[in-house]
Amino acid sequence: MRSEEGIFRICFRGIYSCHWKHPRKGRRRCPCCWFSFISLMAILALGWMYVCFVAYNDHSDFNWKAYQTLHLWVNWYMIVIILSAVLAIYCLLLLLFSLFQFAIKEPLDLHWLHKVLLFLGLIIVLLGTAAISSQWKTEWSTVHLSLQATAPFLQLGAVVSLTVISWLVFQSFNSTQRAVSKVLISGAFVAVSTMIFLSPLMIQSPCLTDTLPPKPTLVGHRGAPLLAPENTMMSFRRSMECNVIAFETDVQLSKDSVPFLMHDNKKNFLKRTTNVDTVFPNRTYNTSSDFTWEELQKLNAGDWFLKTDPFWSASSLSDEERARARNEGVPLLRDLLDLAKKHNIAVIFDLKNEDDDCFHIITTILNSSISPDLIWWLPAACREYTKGFRQVYGSVTSMERNNGTFLNVNYSMLNAKNISVLRSKNVTVNLWVVNERWLFSLLWCMGATSVTTNTCHIFKDMSRPDWHLTRRQYLIIWITADLVSLSLMVIMFFLQRRKKSRNQIFRLESERIVPLLSL
Repeated sequence: MRSEEGIFRICFRGIYSCHWKHPRKGRRRCPCCWFSFISLMAILALGWMYVCFVAYNDHSDFNWKAYQTLHLWVNWYMIVIILSAVLAIYCLLLLLFSLFQFAIKEPLDLHWLHKVLLFLGLIIVLLGTAAISSQWKTEWSTVHLSLQATAPFLQLGAVVSLTVISWLVFQSFNSTQRAVSKVLISGAFVAVSTMIFLSPLMIQSPCLTDTLPPKPTLVGHRGAPLLAPENTMMSFRRSMECNVIAFETDVQLSKDSVPFLMHDNKKNFLKRTTNVDTVFPNRTYNTSSDFTWEELQKLNAGDWFLKTDPFWSASSLSDEERARARNEGVPLLRDLLDLAKKHNIAVIFDLKNEDDDCFHIITTILNSSISPDLIWWLPAACREYTKGFRQVYGSVTSMERNNGTFLNVNYSMLNAKNISVLRSKNVTVNLWVVNERWLFSLLWCMGATSVTTNTCHIFKDMSRPDWHLTRRQYLIIWITADLVSLSLMVIMFFLQRRKKSRNQIFRLESERIVPLLSL
């Protein structure tokens, strides 16, 4: 080992190539190609991690599909997030090690184990991308939406990264002797720099505006499922603490035609959120009509929340709240209507019956004496019998066909222009299901009337979107960042040139002095 070598130089070389002493000459294979592959994998891994974090808004959908397949309720999506973060960190560290090797003029000799792991990472990213494209296509719309929120910050990050890496680019430019190489390096760098510096010309974000629309109101999705077991009276009461304007729920009919609240339907529909396997062991059931209301009353609908902790939020509950959650049962639609009537809160629901039987549900609503304006009728069935209720539509086409003025769609179905046009026509736009602050902030800027959410306790205290700039403010930030970056790059370029000139003078002086000393 050379005594003049520093500990960091040895460690970085050892981690990258497993050569802790001297790099072995003659055994390197395509070091530049492997460096390019590391750079590509770092970009892909970061991109994949970005997609995973953006899609976290809908992670409960992913977990639900996994539960249907594996029959085990676990936060599967969090496992995906952790693995993606590990892959991204690994690729970034490997890229930083290679850049350090390059900066200190250490030969790039990637160890075979890193090559294998990089190929495994590539396979994981490709399989994940294919899975989203085939099974979860709507998430690409979410990614597109997210870029409207993150593009200004990604551009600033790209400017900073470009400024930092320009030192190595200038070093390569000044060290190479071939004119072709100089042209290629300078051409590529100028092209990338121009694209990054001018990319704000293509950035369109609704949060870059001089006028901010009113804050969207909140609709509690199955109540407040992070604070209490979903679709229980405790959950709906907790959502009232967020000042929700409506309760969102799911209604089914028992065998004796009693409307009750439950999201899951079809085969084993009670297994996830009740103790049905304990109360009715080995019983086969496929629909809600397999149970009478008397039998449903025997089930516990809250203890599962504490045992599985589906959102990792059960620890935030007090002892009193945990005791209350543990004793929650399956609620009646009538119970929710009474609560909504008392506090002047609207109710919107999906029907989970295979035959779309509305008679008993409409009868229950009418018998509750709740104001018809507080019933947001979403099901496509039985509209002819619900004229007094507020009619809600699940698509723009059906709404326009029926001359409606209330739209309830997935948040990814509309863009800022669509929402602006609808709001100009006095259409109420409710978007579901919105759980992340960045998405709520973006939809706020877009002008959404309300959002259905699992996280009303997070949104209730937001007085402004997480970020909002006037176009003038963003223009100043953009131009300032570009000018500062360009100035620093010019300084670094001339420092590199000066360093090269000094080295050349020193080498010439050495070549002149050495012969004299030998005489």
